Amino acid sequence: MNKLLHSLILLGVVSGLATITRADTEDGEIECVKSASFLAPADGPARLNYAPDREVTVLHLALDVTPDFKARTVAGTATLQFKPNIKPVQEIKLDAVGLTVESVTGTEKIQGYQVTEENLIITFAEPIPADKEATVTVTYHAEPDLGLYFRTPEMGYKEGDTHVFSQGEEIEARHWYPCFDSPNEKFTSEITCRVPEGMTVVSNGRLVSQDKDATTGLTAFHWSQEKPHSTYLMTLVAGYFKTLEAKHKDVPLAWLTPPSEFEEAVNSFRETDDIMQFFEDEIGVPFAWAKYDQICVNDFVAGGMENTSATTLTDSTLFQTNTENIRNSQSLMAHEMVHQWFGDLVTCKDWSHIWLNEGFATYYQILFNGHKNGHDAMLYDLYSNAHRVLDQSNDVNSIVRRNYNDPFEMFGYLAYPKGAWVLRMLNTQLGDELYRKCIKTYLERHQYGNVTTEDLRAVIEELSGRSYDQFFDQWLYHAHYPELDVNYSWDERTKLAKVVIKQTQKLGENVLVFNFPLTLRFKGKFGTADKVAQIKDVEGEFYFPLESAPEIVRVDPEFTLLIKPNFDVPNTMLFAQLADQSDMIGRILATEQLANKRDKESVAKLKQALNNDTFYGVRAEAARALRSIHTDEALAALLDSGNQPDARVRRQVVSEVGGFFRDTAGAFALKVLDTEQNPDIEAAAIRDLGAYGQPEVHDALIKFLNSESFHEELAFAAIGAMRAQDDPVYIAPLLEALTKREADFPSRTYAQGLGTLAYLARNEEKKDEVREFLTAHLNDKKKSVQRAAITALGTLGDPKAIAVLTTFTTASKESPERAAADKAVTDLRADRKPVDDFKNLRSEVMDLEKANRSLRKELDELKKKVDAENTAAVPGAPVGPDKKKKVKDGDTIKTPGATAHVSG
Repeated sequence: MNKLLHSLILLGVVSGLATITRADTEDGEIECVKSASFLAPADGPARLNYAPDREVTVLHLALDVTPDFKARTVAGTATLQFKPNIKPVQEIKLDAVGLTVESVTGTEKIQGYQVTEENLIITFAEPIPADKEATVTVTYHAEPDLGLYFRTPEMGYKEGDTHVFSQGEEIEARHWYPCFDSPNEKFTSEITCRVPEGMTVVSNGRLVSQDKDATTGLTAFHWSQEKPHSTYLMTLVAGYFKTLEAKHKDVPLAWLTPPSEFEEAVNSFRETDDIMQFFEDEIGVPFAWAKYDQICVNDFVAGGMENTSATTLTDSTLFQTNTENIRNSQSLMAHEMVHQWFGDLVTCKDWSHIWLNEGFATYYQILFNGHKNGHDAMLYDLYSNAHRVLDQSNDVNSIVRRNYNDPFEMFGYLAYPKGAWVLRMLNTQLGDELYRKCIKTYLERHQYGNVTTEDLRAVIEELSGRSYDQFFDQWLYHAHYPELDVNYSWDERTKLAKVVIKQTQKLGENVLVFNFPLTLRFKGKFGTADKVAQIKDVEGEFYFPLESAPEIVRVDPEFTLLIKPNFDVPNTMLFAQLADQSDMIGRILATEQLANKRDKESVAKLKQALNNDTFYGVRAEAARALRSIHTDEALAALLDSGNQPDARVRRQVVSEVGGFFRDTAGAFALKVLDTEQNPDIEAAAIRDLGAYGQPEVHDALIKFLNSESFHEELAFAAIGAMRAQDDPVYIAPLLEALTKREADFPSRTYAQGLGTLAYLARNEEKKDEVREFLTAHLNDKKKSVQRAAITALGTLGDPKAIAVLTTFTTASKESPERAAADKAVTDLRADRKPVDDFKNLRSEVMDLEKANRSLRKELDELKKKVDAENTAAVPGAPVGPDKKKKVKDGDTIKTPGATAHVSG
């Protein structure tokens, strides 16, 4: 599933976010990893998780539902056909959250049912014998917060684009129909959905019928999924859509978008047939399902979701051709489509093995990139994915693990890029032919079933004849990756190259010393010599005879290992490596090391690479390296390199110039805005202006704030630059734009605007207008905008917002709104002035108590004085009861010159 999105949803516009990768910044593609940004924090340590018991086998699930678009509710029936396994069953427990159950009927007599917070428990009058088929039908209705998402004009979406979509992964299906909500249950299914005339319904499998009900006026679409799949892969998308259609062999293909975005659909859809053909050829298993649909929806909860035969996609993947080669839907489409094999045809048994879904999808999208754009493009994709793993320093979780609080936690860099790299390493060790045979066998053996990591290992061992216990143990069942200190030296007398390799990763219970073969490549006048060092100890010394001193030494030259080598070589070797046109990864690694140099020759070499290298990725990395060097000469090299024919590199240069604060850099950005026609590059230049406060910059930002562009990219960039400037002069124009253009701005742009408005006003003396504007969005029907308003009030720092925010802190602890409100209230209380601070209030109470104790002491002294005076007035007289009267709370004592009221 597409759960780490392009900048279109980076700011937290959806409940499950995708994050941007290094490759995305090059290619403008949407990636496929969810982010836990809006999950409420977990309570306590992670628990161990296992696949649930299967006391029954689910045979078929039929839904008949009617969505109410105005009320944003759903009503219908769920009919479940099942049979007990092994032993009789008298009770079944279905996952059901927030459902109002109206009735439960069945083929077996039902004694009763109960609805708990998380389940529907159905008790039968008699136990149902093993293997006897039975059916239950649940009539229910719901107003789901998860699982089923409405997009209507009442919520602020465009007229004519009304729709609703479901999302099952990981465990959201239970929020809109009762089910066994776990991936280890597979069954056939059907969905009938009744919608107003003119709407379209898409679901799994094939369309059986489409009939209008004369009584209700609704049209019933009946879809049937006739091959088994898991609950989280069931889908329903209904609403107003326009459709593009095609065919791959006998497989119908369709691409649907809301009508207002249909013009851009062809740009994304055009590669579908090529992608499917490549996967059938590469995997060796034909596409298994009745058809393949791709449906774009507004504010999807991720990048994409691989529902069986019907993928749901974010409309953020749509793009216009004026972005040149920066934007495309290739990786997103390839990732989701290959899930139809890895994830749908074979499905992980439980979430601890999710890498079998996501690692495969990530690796095969990389393979398609290589097929379409060349071997170097594939390597650069692998390089970007490797960085997503190697940049994690405190990496102590294994890919396969059971200690997590929520399945969502398993969807991250371990399942996606590291999982892909495990397959890359298997592929290179086995060789292409044997690897393909293993994967084909794995799929055919387990098709329509569930798998664990051991199922894959068993096939590989069976077909290769080799043990892969250690490989799987160190890469999948233990954490981290090899960190290597590599030192090279040459002995001219003995003609030996000496290489010392030390594993420096911090070892622990879950991080091992790795064992793997490492290829070292030496290049020189003698040609090329590859040598293999078996790395198995913390430190090892290796000697290799060569004819002469090498000019280039490369570690893992074919890029086959997920390792992090620290290998510093002299500039002469780096320059030779940077010039080696046969080794793209070597050239990129040379730019990485040269980024740490500050000498003029290194800058000159990088400038040459930026303008002349044959691969765009090397040119882009050279631009990054020049920014890192950050000298005047490095800036001059970038400024001289703006005329790039490849739009991806041109944007990179603009972005890297933005990393300098110089008048020439600001002028460069303004010049780009005068001459550039590519909106993605314009957006980069706008963001660069955030460091400059000249009048012409102010005018430019206001202009782009109020400009119109596809998905309002330029306004989004302008808002970001305004935040970077942190100048309250932008409060009024931003407030005006947010007021007048709410209907124009996509959710993520509007959400960013609310956050920026609060940020700019946070130090203002008068905050009432901004606070009231933000407060008015606290109940916004767009959840992302609502959360942004809650967060923004915390940023604003106005204690007057505490009372209204506190009303959200009593929501369900799983609610993203509650998590946002808790943080906002905490921030506000921490920033309050002493007169408003709760800590100060406690101090005031303590002062009052101190004063009260002092008053009590004075009263006691007065009492003693009165008693003594009374005793002195009657010498020898006994003290009567009235003279011993105890002073109580609330009593008033009067003595000459003093009156005191006692209060506890």
